[in-house]
Amino acid sequence: MTDIKRLRDCNRRVLFCFVFFTVWEAISGHIRYSIPEEMQKGSFVGNIVKDLGLDTKEFSDRGVRIVSRGKRQYFALNVKSGYLYSTERIDREQICGQMEKCLLNFEVLVKDKAKLFAVEVEITDINDNEPRFQEDELEFRISELVAVGTRYSLEGAQDPDVGINSVQGYYLSSNKHFSLDVQTGADGDKYAELVLEKSLDREEQDVHDLILRATDGGDPVRSGTAQIRVVVLDANDNAPVFSQPVYKVSVLENVPVGSLLLTVNATDPDEAIHSEVTYSLRKMKDKASQIFQVDSKTGEISTVGNLDYEEAALYEMEIQAKDVGDLSARSKVLIAVIDINDNEPQITVTSVTNSVSEDSPPGTVIVFIHLHDLDSGENGDVICSIPPNLPFRLQKSFDNYYSLVSDRALDRERVSDYNVTITATDRGTPPLSSTTTILVQLSDINDNAPIFNQTSYTLYITENNPRGASVCSLKANDPDSGENARVTYSITGTRNQEAPLPSSISINSETGALYALRSFDYEQFREIRFQVQAQDGGSPPLSSNVSVTLFILDQNDNSPHILHPSFPTDGSTGVELAPRSSEPGYLVTKVVAVDADSGQNAWLSYQLLKATEPGLFSVGLHSGEIRTARSFVDKDALKQSLVVLVKDNGQPPLSATATVTVVVADSIPEILSDLSSLSAPADPQSSLTLYLVIAVASVSCLFFTFILVLLALRLRRWRNSQLFDSSSVTFSGVPVSQFVGIDGVRAFLHSYSYEGSLTRNSRKSQFNFPKSNYSNTLTSQQTCEIKYPVSISADLKSDEGEQKFVQ
Repeated sequence: MTDIKRLRDCNRRVLFCFVFFTVWEAISGHIRYSIPEEMQKGSFVGNIVKDLGLDTKEFSDRGVRIVSRGKRQYFALNVKSGYLYSTERIDREQICGQMEKCLLNFEVLVKDKAKLFAVEVEITDINDNEPRFQEDELEFRISELVAVGTRYSLEGAQDPDVGINSVQGYYLSSNKHFSLDVQTGADGDKYAELVLEKSLDREEQDVHDLILRATDGGDPVRSGTAQIRVVVLDANDNAPVFSQPVYKVSVLENVPVGSLLLTVNATDPDEAIHSEVTYSLRKMKDKASQIFQVDSKTGEISTVGNLDYEEAALYEMEIQAKDVGDLSARSKVLIAVIDINDNEPQITVTSVTNSVSEDSPPGTVIVFIHLHDLDSGENGDVICSIPPNLPFRLQKSFDNYYSLVSDRALDRERVSDYNVTITATDRGTPPLSSTTTILVQLSDINDNAPIFNQTSYTLYITENNPRGASVCSLKANDPDSGENARVTYSITGTRNQEAPLPSSISINSETGALYALRSFDYEQFREIRFQVQAQDGGSPPLSSNVSVTLFILDQNDNSPHILHPSFPTDGSTGVELAPRSSEPGYLVTKVVAVDADSGQNAWLSYQLLKATEPGLFSVGLHSGEIRTARSFVDKDALKQSLVVLVKDNGQPPLSATATVTVVVADSIPEILSDLSSLSAPADPQSSLTLYLVIAVASVSCLFFTFILVLLALRLRRWRNSQLFDSSSVTFSGVPVSQFVGIDGVRAFLHSYSYEGSLTRNSRKSQFNFPKSNYSNTLTSQQTCEIKYPVSISADLKSDEGEQKFVQ
């Protein structure tokens, strides 16, 4: 317990003495510190801020960090105070062994200045190990005839400490037969010899037990003991003699385990059993005892472990030859290890920045590279290289430090990142190399405007679309990244005055999707032209425009419109006159219709849907002409009612019907006579019809006179009036007084005319209404049911593909 307390007090005093460390800064820019071993974790080592000449406030902003060479890092840096402190307890003997000076090297990187400073920390020894003997018990067999003054070599104690803390003396327990002689060798090591001071008498005492104590020079002093047992034998007065005082051998570090290195030889001039010599290795370090062995009988020294030049380049030990009488001799053995190229270069990469801006100028430092090879000579001489055709180059800084810098202009849109493979190759035979790959990422700047997939867009939408319908999605790509590649869309202008753009089209600013805000009508406008702008989110923002044309496609949403025959607004129905003598194919009239749609939606076809006498009339499929299909016979009714269906070619088709009343008669008087001879139909108004027929018959003469006078009075007024408007032909402008009624039929006797022009295989038609022409027309007012139509005549003229008719 007393020794333990003294040891703790010694440690405290040593740590206190080394708190005042020494700092040098050599001409080369190195910073040196000196600290004792076994300091507590987190112990203060030095003030890096002060030694580098930096301001404490700016210290953390400059990005100062430690770059360690080895796998273990013994020191750390406090970025707030700038103090360097230890990260673990440091054992000098474990790191440097018996080396006189124990140095730990690392570098301090100042990112702001892109500079490296070499730091060297010397670990000084403290007396933390006591001397130890390789064997706790030594045995000597000494003949009783050995002369006084005979010396016996003792095994030296090993102390891992160095300098004054190593073994400084040996002491022997009190004994009247033996004394201890301590000598210092040329290398400073202490050698102890057991000296016989008084003749031995086996019969008096056959065994002598002694205690050998080894002490070091530390404060407090540490010591180790071994027990010496001396067995007194009969006479053996000659010690073995080695053939040479020093044995030297050189061996490659890659020799296999069990290889014979050398053979030592010692002879003893004694005879018989006293001349037998045994060999043993002495004064070996712990690692050496695990690598070498000696055959105790032959003296062959061989390996039992692997050699490593990087761990130890030279092994020094003693070989002892001892006979059966414990007379011994010693010789030194030096084993030199020859280095081979068995270590690949080590690459340490220290990044200066996480990413490189694509507009960085050539020569920008990206990373620092440190190369280290554990081999020596040419085997440890390392060269560094990177693949060609990269926009980077290596630039040597100092010693084995390189910096990777940009060599030319960078473009992130062409290559966003580079995998740079760094290869370190030594000059050994064969050469060894190692590689490491670093990722160099380029940061983006806003140097590219959005680009649309097309130079212009032509879009189509069917009319009568629902509001909010999606028209199309425009896409513009920006090769930049992040916010610089975020594209927003907007509509900038229109060249269509018919369609107000804000109420017609909208665009999603994020996706570029176009939407219809209204239901389009092909008949109002057929196209919309506007421009779309794509703008990125960079600073300043960049943009581009594209022209968009939206065509409205026609839909079959309009039924055919009947122009002829038209329906009078006063309730009367126009009739057509067909002579009884008409031949088959006679043109009675023509149904004229138009369709507001276009294309095939406006292609019209005509068919006879219903007729009083089926088979009597036919309708032209595309012309709408109503012609007689056969000659009239007596049994044919006087009034023929025809229902004509007009249908377009859309999907689904739309249609309209026109009712045409045809009166079969050769002249108006015939019409009147035929009507007077007919009996009234049986219906709720039959009595009234009968009275009218009787009245017409009784005043027939007056009727013809009234007609002539009426025609003469109204002829001039009728010529100056216009009977039809632009959309249809009606009789709305004629007063009721211009009609005469016979048997429920009212005949309009005033003349009017119109001229229609149709072109074959065309969807266009034209109507002209001249002021002077003459024909006969009869209308019927449905004051009661009429079964007797009135016939009027019509003339038709044709000229080179066009048909003109006058009615």
